[in-house]
Amino acid sequence: MRAMTARLIAAIGAILLGTAAQAADISGAGATFPYPVYAKWADAYKKQTGIGLNYQSIGSGGGIKQIKAKTVTFGASDMPLKPEELDAAGLVQFPMIIGGVVPVVNIPSVAGGQLTLDGPTLASIYMGEITKWNDPKIAKLNPKVKLPATAIAPIYRSDGSGTNFLFTDYLSKESPKFKESIGAATSVQWPSGIGAKGNEGVANMTAQTVGAIGYVEYAYAKQNKMAHTLLINKAGMAVAPKAEAFQAAAANADWKNAKGYHLILTDQPGVTSWPITGASFILMYRDPADPVAAAEALKFFDWAYKNGGAMAAELDYVPLPSTLINQVRVTWKSSIKGAPAMAMN
Repeated sequence: MRAMTARLIAAIGAILLGTAAQAADISGAGATFPYPVYAKWADAYKKQTGIGLNYQSIGSGGGIKQIKAKTVTFGASDMPLKPEELDAAGLVQFPMIIGGVVPVVNIPSVAGGQLTLDGPTLASIYMGEITKWNDPKIAKLNPKVKLPATAIAPIYRSDGSGTNFLFTDYLSKESPKFKESIGAATSVQWPSGIGAKGNEGVANMTAQTVGAIGYVEYAYAKQNKMAHTLLINKAGMAVAPKAEAFQAAAANADWKNAKGYHLILTDQPGVTSWPITGASFILMYRDPADPVAAAEALKFFDWAYKNGGAMAAELDYVPLPSTLINQVRVTWKSSIKGAPAMAMN
């Protein structure tokens, strides 16, 4: 009987230990925009610490819903919540990484980086007003490119997402008609086109559809060797998507005066700025239900700030400047109950 009891106690102990090990993993959900770099950071972090990251790449809208439902330790969104919404929900928001959304095309006769578009033309395509690739408005922007009469198939995000928000925010700034008829949001009613879920879905659908145009986070375009377009920026220059162009757009951002870090980086000035640049944000509770889990999440984010810059750059994301990182650490200490002390850079 004693031997059986000892074995039973040992078995229960093993189960409890296993549960504790699982509980140590960090849970989060939200934006697909930063998923490639979060996955890369998570792999490196687990090798160093043994603590994993269970991150559901379900879109910013889903991340906001899950953190508000308290089913995850943190939510992730590419659409920053307004200060009044943060206060109402008891949430703290801070930026984690900067990247770019990129129009990608599938036109057999046109190579990547060969086609140039501007905001008004892109808006007209997604409003269903421009339907052929050899339309005069596209031809005017591309006098040296032989454009086919292929029908344009706009591909859009069918799920609520920060990528949607950044793209529609940019088009709303470029086209008053787009702003009035469609607007800027994580989820909008598109008048035409084909819906696909997630950056992955848009990338795949665009790759499979001749004549397609889609919009994805740059890492997806790069990893899938997709043909991206150039864009005419606010300074009137045709620019290519790359880390330096995202950095240029973010360079003059006034984070110190952005209450709750509510700052949108689309359509920024500067001759080298990429016009659809955005930050991705983390959402956590001021008074977390599980302070231990929240502290583990903050340790992971702090590690990523300190050690993740090179990994982010490999995927063409832009790490936050050190002054902003230090500002975020001060926010953790002053705003999140139980936040561990973090060393400044």
